[in-house]
Order: sequence, then C-alpha cells, then structure tokens
Amino acid sequence: MKASEVESSYGLDHHGIRNTGPVHWNLRTTVLYEHIVRRCEGNVAHLGPIIVRSGQHTGRAAKDKYVVKDEKTAKELWWNPSGKPMAPETYDRLRTRMMAYLQGRELYVQDTYCGNHPKYRLKVRVINETAWHNLFTRTMLVRPPVKDLADFTPELTIIQAPSFLALPEEDGVERETFVVLNLSRMEVLIGGTAYGGEIKKAAFSVLNYLLPLQDVLSMHASANVGKTDGNSTVFFGLSGTGKTTLSTDPERCLVGDDEIGWCDDGLFNFEGGCYAKVIRLSSESEPQIHDCTRRFGTILENVMYDAWTRRVDLDDATLTQNTRAAYPITHIPGAIRDGRAVHPNNVIMLTCDAFGVMPPIARLTPEQAMYHFMSGYTAKVAGTEKGVTEPMATFSACFGQPFMMLHPYEYAKLLADRMRDNKVACWLINTGWSGGPYGTGERMPIAYSRAVVHGALSGKLRDAPTRTNPFFGFEVPTECDGVPADVLDAKKTWKDPTAFDVKAKALAESFKENFKAYADVAPKEVLAAGPK
Repeated sequence: MKASEVESSYGLDHHGIRNTGPVHWNLRTTVLYEHIVRRCEGNVAHLGPIIVRSGQHTGRAAKDKYVVKDEKTAKELWWNPSGKPMAPETYDRLRTRMMAYLQGRELYVQDTYCGNHPKYRLKVRVINETAWHNLFTRTMLVRPPVKDLADFTPELTIIQAPSFLALPEEDGVERETFVVLNLSRMEVLIGGTAYGGEIKKAAFSVLNYLLPLQDVLSMHASANVGKTDGNSTVFFGLSGTGKTTLSTDPERCLVGDDEIGWCDDGLFNFEGGCYAKVIRLSSESEPQIHDCTRRFGTILENVMYDAWTRRVDLDDATLTQNTRAAYPITHIPGAIRDGRAVHPNNVIMLTCDAFGVMPPIARLTPEQAMYHFMSGYTAKVAGTEKGVTEPMATFSACFGQPFMMLHPYEYAKLLADRMRDNKVACWLINTGWSGGPYGTGERMPIAYSRAVVHGALSGKLRDAPTRTNPFFGFEVPTECDGVPADVLDAKKTWKDPTAFDVKAKALAESFKENFKAYADVAPKEVLAAGPK
C-alpha cells in the first residue's frame, strides 16, 4: 500500500473481485487529479476544475434501471415502471460476467458515508474502473474520518464499470446499459454508462428504501437555513426545476442541494457535495454556483472549453443541455459543514409547468400538500434523461419517482406527520413557463422565483391577500414584493384568456387521471384536495 492510500482490512475479495490489476484505495483529490490526467480521462481547466466526458450517456439511463425481485422485495417495494424487476438468477449471471471483466484491471475504491446523521448514515463502498468517477464519488458522498478507513466494512457496495457492456440476449436486460439494485445483497451494479449521476442516485435509492422503515422521511429535495433567523426550508423538485439554484442563496446557508433526510431531531444532508446544472449559468443570477465552476476540486461533466486557453464556455450545449458541475459543498460560502439543521418552517414544492398555467406561487393546505407531493407534477427538462430534448409534462411521485422504492403514500404520510408536528407552511412554486405553454410563453425569470421564495420565507406571504384558483383550489397571493401583480395571476399573462382556461382545465383533468392510481390508499380528505 502506498503512503497516499488508506486500505480497508475488508478487501475486495469479500465482493468476489479477484486477480485485479493495481487497486487504489481512498485516494485524495489531488492524487486523483494526477491519475485522471495521466490516464487521459480529463483535462485541467483554467483556475483548476477538471473537465471530463461521459460519452453517449449525458443523463440518467432511466429506462435501464432494474431492481432484483426476490421473496423479500416482492412484498415490500412499490413496483412501478421506474424500476424493472430482475430475477435473482439473472442478477447472478450478469454479476459473474462483470466480475470476470474486472479481473486484471486497475481499480479505484472510495469508502464513504451516505448521510450526515450518525444514527442514520449508511457505509457505502464505491468501486470504479476510472479515476474520475472515483473523484466524483469522493466529491458527492460524505468522507469518513481517516481513522475510520482502515477497518471500514461497507453496508452498501456500488460497483461501476462504464466500459462493461451487457449482452441483452444473455444478461436478461434490454440494452447494453444497466443499473441494477439488489436490496437483499445491498449491492448495486452499474455498467455501460459513464454518467456520474448514476452513482449518487443509486445510493439515494437505497436510502429511500431503508430510512422510511426507521420513521425517517427521505426526500429528493434541497435545504437551507437563514443566516439571521436560523429558520430552515426544504425545497422539493426534480432536476432542472431550481432546487440547487433557489437553495444556493447568498442570504442563506446551504444544508444540501439534492437529497435530504427529515428525522425526529431535524434535517440532515445525505451528501458531501453538490451536482448542479450549469448550462448558461451566469455570475449575475447564480454567483455562488458560477464561482464553483472556476475552482480546484470541481468536476465539470460535458462542459465545453477552449483547448488552447482552457477557459470553459458554460453557454455551449454542443454535447448536452445537461452540463454538470460536481463540487464539495464546502465550495459554497457559509454552507453548513456538518450537514445538519433544525426542523423547517417552510416546505416549498417546485414545479416546472410546461403548460404555463400554474401561478408563480400558491399556498397549500396540509391535504393539498399531500396531494401535490404524491402527484409530483413538473416537466422533465432537456438533457436530464437520455432522449429528452425539450420539456415534457410528467407526474413524478414525491418529486422523485425513479428513486422512490416504497409506495408514494408511505412518504406522503411521513411528510404530513412532520409538517403537522412542526407547524410547517407549504408552498407550490412554478419555475416553468408564464404567458403561454412551452414554445409560446417564456420561462419564469429567476428574479421572480427568488422574490416569491423570499416572500414566503420572510413570512410576508402568510398574511398576504389571496384569491382561490378556480381550477386547483389553492390560494394564490395577489401581491408580492418584486413580482408584478399580473404575473401572480397566470391567466393575465396570456393574450387569449379562453385558451388559458382550456389549457388549465386539461391540466387539471390530467392531475385527476394520474391520481386514480392512488385512489385506493389516499384518505378522502386528500382526494378532495385535488383539482375541482
């Protein structure tokens, strides 16, 4: 073992990985930089970030996610289209071929935690065939104290080999790409894709299975804390709806930007880093995140740059709209280093409304909060999944259906209990389109979204005058500092009010149609909280 490495006594032979080439254990960021450059996996850009490419997969391979269905998981899991069932024997065949592929190869291991709460954190070992994915792991998950690495025994193992391709006719999968969760063995296999986000979302999916069983709400959400009042806020939303942007606020301290737990003693971040979309990022609208794209230790995934000057071009979407920056949360000034916060005063649900009929902000009752949480209406934004090139209206339960392993009502009950016990206000905010649907209207300015968030968090909107939305039944403020009154009334932003009514009615009907899947479990008061 080299002086720069800390190898665990729980070796790779425990995972059935043998006869490998060199294995590098828990390398630090600077050393991983050297390996990335030496192996031609990436290039160092101006001011220190490292630029990497993920190949054909520039977003999650959503159609290639599998979950092993055995006697235990068959009864416990919510078997939705986001996770296709795989037989245990099929998993074993695929795993055997993958282990054979790893023989003789140079490998990288990072032993990490997923979760900043000592009672609920999960010990996660990630085994990579590339140095840059190992740096991604080190950046995005929580780093244990060095003294804990020598005897580190993982509770979850993620084995990721982008160059290993499945043989569909032999391996029981549909394509060469696969992400397979085996919850009984606490193991994840990832192959055929180099998109970094698959690693963190795999760990998140496992926590979404484990934590609710311990009465902890696992959330696809970000969280921050006010610098002066100490009040915390949770932001729900899919990738691209503004979780990272709105929670990374110079006036507030960031807890985490994507995956948060809510337990009896407050909030805790699952991760040690942030994974932000950076396409067309500007220093004016998002100064803190923009600064992170110019720092050592940041991984720029599929970001374009000048080969001579090594300066990045955040406006260039040649490879994808889903350009990403992965950076330690400590790159954000004032970020909460221990990843912990008190119970929130406000919960914000972010929707990217591609139809342009949702108002910039609405106040939700507890029953409406459960309804909209289980519905998870938003739009898939260009690039976050392979094949998505423009926003698509969708319903994603709990604002994160691909990662939710239990029935949505299980998470909704926990959310309602936490909100009731802590007297939490809930708001629905549209960061999508205004003045018409996608292609006709315009995307809601970030300044307006920040203004309604500040209005909600300051308490000003709690007592502001409201009107009842005739289609959805929630209360919409009629005034908010920094937002024109006509913008608060979505109908007034349309040139044709009749066309607005038609589109709003159609969206309301799609809500009701989608919620039929939950009609057999949702209480009558939640069913009544939907569109009229």
